[in-house]
Amino acid sequence: MATSDQLLVVIDPVARRTDGESVRIAKDVLGAGAATKVCLPEEPAEFARAVERRGSRRLVVVGDDRTLLRTVALLHHRRELAGCALGVVPVGGTLALARSLGVPCGAVAAARAVLDGTERRLDLLVDESDGVVLGALRIPPLNGVPEILPGGPAGRGGGHGGPGGPAGARGVWGAAAGGPGNHPWLRTCQTLVRTLATRPPRVTVPQHGGPASARLRVEVDGRTLVDLDQPVTTVSVTPGHAGAAEVEVRPVSLDGEVNTLRALGGRVTVSGPDFRYRADAVVTGPVRTRTWTVREGAWGLTLPR
Repeated sequence: MATSDQLLVVIDPVARRTDGESVRIAKDVLGAGAATKVCLPEEPAEFARAVERRGSRRLVVVGDDRTLLRTVALLHHRRELAGCALGVVPVGGTLALARSLGVPCGAVAAARAVLDGTERRLDLLVDESDGVVLGALRIPPLNGVPEILPGGPAGRGGGHGGPGGPAGARGVWGAAAGGPGNHPWLRTCQTLVRTLATRPPRVTVPQHGGPASARLRVEVDGRTLVDLDQPVTTVSVTPGHAGAAEVEVRPVSLDGEVNTLRALGGRVTVSGPDFRYRADAVVTGPVRTRTWTVREGAWGLTLPR
């Protein structure tokens, strides 16, 4: 059983390079309050080995939202998520997910929360390819989306943290940490290949210049919330409370009024023409169907009391 005074602190390489001062502060605060072992992985395999060999130490990761996602996905795939109370010190450029979960974004406050906080059990969305969603997913993705994980279209085995990219680590880590994917010319070629290899989603742009729409079927616990005959502008799914996901669908307005459809359920299926979706910090697709199931209290996060 992990003990609160023994910590394994795994520091993401991107955090070390982008904000070394915050990393140093976090190490000092954690080291002053607990017995710590610090790990500085440079590759996804090293990161995975450090997590797997943590023993009785409580796991603390220092990094951005992608580090958090990578860690939860890895523990989920190893079926060790239920027994791990994860601590997070957000450092890096993308921290919206950590902030939305209640993690303090200052290095000192976050480190003190790891030392003095309490574990909170949170729901998790898991899709049929074993990908995980911690915060929310949105269809279609917002503009300015991050790069899509490699491994082929998610509908054929890829996905957010799914088997198509081990724990979502290799594609995310390589592009961000200065690996081969970080060369501009290579990223350009990869983007071109992905564009040519996949069909774009069938999206309708109204004549009057309003928001783009797509035709999707959204089912919640087997009940159809919206069908293919009703174009929609957005679909969002968020892990809620007590094992129920919160689903919101915004149909295309024909009379100037927007009537958002809402539902709660433990199983959500979206299907239709090829579509992409943003799950937390990662864009996946195109896919033709995807089902997310809520896992109640599936993971533990140490948060301020």
